[in-house]
Amino acid sequence: MRTIRFILVLCLCASTVVAQQEKPLYEVYDYAPDISYADIEKRYNSLDLTIDIAFNDRVAAFVNYFTVRDRDYTREMLRRKEIYFPIFEKYLKEYGLPQELKYLPIIEAGLNPKATSGPQAVGLWQFMAPTARERGLKIDWYIDERMDPEKSTEAACQYIKWLYGVFKDWKLTLAAYNSGIGNVKRAIRRSGYKNDFWKVYRYLPRETRSYVPQFAAIVYAMEYADVHNIYTDDPQYPIDFDIIQTNQFVYLKAFAEESGIPLETLKHLNPAVKKGAIPARAKNFELRIPKANKTDYLKNESQILAKAEAAKSEFEKLAQNMPGSTFGKEKVVYRVRNGDVLGTIARKHGVRLTDLKAWNNIRGSLIRVGQRLNIYIGPDFYEKSTVRLVNQPLPDSKLHVVQPGDTLWDISRMYKGLSIDKIRQLNNLKGNSIKPGMQLRVG
Repeated sequence: MRTIRFILVLCLCASTVVAQQEKPLYEVYDYAPDISYADIEKRYNSLDLTIDIAFNDRVAAFVNYFTVRDRDYTREMLRRKEIYFPIFEKYLKEYGLPQELKYLPIIEAGLNPKATSGPQAVGLWQFMAPTARERGLKIDWYIDERMDPEKSTEAACQYIKWLYGVFKDWKLTLAAYNSGIGNVKRAIRRSGYKNDFWKVYRYLPRETRSYVPQFAAIVYAMEYADVHNIYTDDPQYPIDFDIIQTNQFVYLKAFAEESGIPLETLKHLNPAVKKGAIPARAKNFELRIPKANKTDYLKNESQILAKAEAAKSEFEKLAQNMPGSTFGKEKVVYRVRNGDVLGTIARKHGVRLTDLKAWNNIRGSLIRVGQRLNIYIGPDFYEKSTVRLVNQPLPDSKLHVVQPGDTLWDISRMYKGLSIDKIRQLNNLKGNSIKPGMQLRVG
């Protein structure tokens, strides 16, 4: 009887193993080993790091997070690292910076070149637009080089090297990278001009207090992932590519269809092309294509580029209707009046409420009297019912008397061939402010 029961148990175990083998191995055998504080500290201190962040309870808490509480995040970083680490290592070496800084984009962006934060920091290195432009990165409606792994990494290395020149301390440099040079200088001043991260710690913004220990913890977690039984069996690798230069409009969807290169591959290789097209004004734009497709591309280059350019009208129609798009629209600044709500403002200007919120980074529905709202006006969203007497002929007097509630946009829609810019020029207006009773030249 005991023998039969043992055989049945063996059969059940075997069937369980077969079923489990269909899952990734890390899911079948994923467990977090019980490793003592002392052992983690010993391993951490054995790392040959230039950035000397002392191991303490704060670092240990984040180590626990990355190796126990959110092991999947660390596992995903192991999957992605082979795509980006060679780029980081190359530029860190070129600028003479510590190699462990390659782990910073894990904390900043989860190794996602298209990552965008609430305050509108973008890319692997989470640059705000002013800082990015100072470092030579181009940002416009079509292209955002903060999303380009090569260009953004070089810009980040330049910026980090400059910050280190200011503080002469790596922990303070990391703090300044996170919260800005002003916040760190203010913390130093409030601490009595201490020049050590831990001594100015309590004067720093709350996020920055966590930022430096978190960086130390992710360095440890990535270096000792195997010790904590964190593996990945499907690592991602970079696609070998070649660069072609373009001096014309290129719609990536049409380019992909004509060349046979998958559109997702083109997007992956060119994350800085944020709207799916390269503008004609982007001279000598370097478009990355898979090396395996280079020969076929060269054979059919003229035809491929002709198709990619001919699809411009299709792209423009789609672009005008993208959520939050400003493509082909005129900017109007509207000052909120007493009794205004976002819905009525949106209807009055013929725009979508979701777009109005996106243009002004509004999450809820709260607005205040006197607040300035950016509104981008375009014909695709215009409804004739929202503005009276649309496109009527110009009055004989060539004058329009401003009525209560009128805006330059309203007036521009009333008369044929009239734009907001033309009203400004005819009346020497610098802004959008008009008052009831004003007489405006409209022709």
